[in-house]
Amino acid sequence: MSLTPTQEKKFRALAADIEGIDVEVYERFERDPLAPIIGLGKPNLRIGFFGRDPGRDEVRHGEPFIGAGGQLVRKALYEQLYGEKMPDFAASKAVGEHFFWINTVPYKPVGNKAWSMKVKRHFHGLMNEVLISRWEGRTLITLGREAFLWFGIGRSKEERDRLEAFWKQEDRFESSIEVTLEDDKGAAQTFTLYPLPHPSPLNQTWYARFPGLLKQRLEQLEVRKDNLTL
Repeated sequence: MSLTPTQEKKFRALAADIEGIDVEVYERFERDPLAPIIGLGKPNLRIGFFGRDPGRDEVRHGEPFIGAGGQLVRKALYEQLYGEKMPDFAASKAVGEHFFWINTVPYKPVGNKAWSMKVKRHFHGLMNEVLISRWEGRTLITLGREAFLWFGIGRSKEERDRLEAFWKQEDRFESSIEVTLEDDKGAAQTFTLYPLPHPSPLNQTWYARFPGLLKQRLEQLEVRKDNLTL
């Protein structure tokens, strides 16, 4: 599933207004730095993944969650669905078609540093719209603190504090929390978040434990080949 022409135009306009997109990497792979990298998926997919932002490999392939961290996610998904090791890169791309993919900001930042709160706010309304209008699922596995706390942007202090408190819980990677989003048109939807740590190899604290935590989440959500859609 792709963005609507209007949404595509809005993303390009928002991207043209910011600094910090890694234009050099986009040029290296002959990619348009104003084109958003959003995986999306079929609208009736039951489970989505919400990450931080694209990296070099995501720019190269024009697809999110396809680099080192994304491969860790996709390996776990493949093993969960098929009961065997993921054979190759093509299989990693194919397994991604069974899930919805989205990021806080759909552009690669220079140095792979998380986008500032100012930039995340800049795109927040449109990302809300995409989540609410382009996907029927309401179950999101968030990857990392930045992705999880994105759901507090534009909300009340009480709501932000509630999310911060949840993230500080020792059992946050086994528990879930409901959040309600509202887009600029007044449409609102409630999502259930199942947070996990960021799967980057640089995340030394959690990288080795990530596959097990994701497997636990997939079992918790009863992910099987026969229940991937609503």
